[in-house]
Amino acid sequence: MLETANFADEINRAQHQSMQMDSSMLSFGLGIDDPKGIFGTTSGLAKAFGSERVFDMPTAENAMTGIGIGAAIAGSRVLMTHQRLDFFLLAMDQLVNNAAKWHYMFNGMMKVPITIRLIIGRGWGQGPTHAQNLQAWFAHVPGLKVVVPSRTENVAQQLHQAIMDDNPVLFIEHRWLHQQSCHTESIVSLEQPLEHTQIVREGKNITVVANSYMLLEALRAAEHLAELGIDCEVIDTACLHQINWSVLHSSIEKTGHLLVCDSARKEFSCGAEILANLSENCFGHFNRAPVRLGLPDYPEPTSYGLTKDFYPCAQAIACKISELLGSKKSLEAHSPLEQSGHHDVPGSWFKGPF
Repeated sequence: MLETANFADEINRAQHQSMQMDSSMLSFGLGIDDPKGIFGTTSGLAKAFGSERVFDMPTAENAMTGIGIGAAIAGSRVLMTHQRLDFFLLAMDQLVNNAAKWHYMFNGMMKVPITIRLIIGRGWGQGPTHAQNLQAWFAHVPGLKVVVPSRTENVAQQLHQAIMDDNPVLFIEHRWLHQQSCHTESIVSLEQPLEHTQIVREGKNITVVANSYMLLEALRAAEHLAELGIDCEVIDTACLHQINWSVLHSSIEKTGHLLVCDSARKEFSCGAEILANLSENCFGHFNRAPVRLGLPDYPEPTSYGLTKDFYPCAQAIACKISELLGSKKSLEAHSPLEQSGHHDVPGSWFKGPF
């Protein structure tokens, strides 16, 4: 029987191996040494490397981010973890005005080797201030690199190389991915060169671009559509700061159709930037106007009933693809893509976190 590993375990492994490789590395965050280990992603770190290198932090995001940036400038490699992206917003001044600018302001002679893990996600009525996807905000700032991992196979590689980068990286994890599993034989080596834009499913009828949790929904939709004779090419754009545009351009030249799926608000999003680039560079190859799919233009409701149609899922992706291709294939409401049970959890296997 093939062994498996899950997303949280791979994040944990990347941190352990990175700290072993760099004795100056520090790792800290609210709850990092808690018995639950931030959803299992930091379990065992404090025991392995001691309290001087792995330690808890007070609820003072701006101050502690400033300390982390200062430590990075002084020569320590730093990994900070925030259990919610929303709370980290208190540290935007330190991030944008200090960490992002330092390398440029000193003509490339100064380094800021800090990686900041920010956890996003939804469910259980978290509402407007606990479930935001703000990767477009960070990606817009010169000097910041942004990674939104999608797959267990290469998440350890992506985190390790983010940590080893000599300048600031935002590593934004969707907590619905933490229990996603893969066979260990498919896991990518930490040192292997990073593929910034990767075709994860080849197809000929339409190009579907996604990342983070939306990649999983896109793959589910593609599998179902394949049974109906619609062949989707699905591309993962986890490294927002280093998209390999040639991969996307070649795919559009082949398929002539594009759907960009974003886990954030559709307007002014990273998905909008991808669509704009492909429209500028591949205009003559489109058979129909490209389409985006993302969150609506209002904050997430707290009410369970009002969140039912707030987040696009595999069924919405499949319907959008069918519409774009002008397909008459049936995508009835009771298709295998329709989620049974609660709509604010990814499946019956999901037991948390809060």
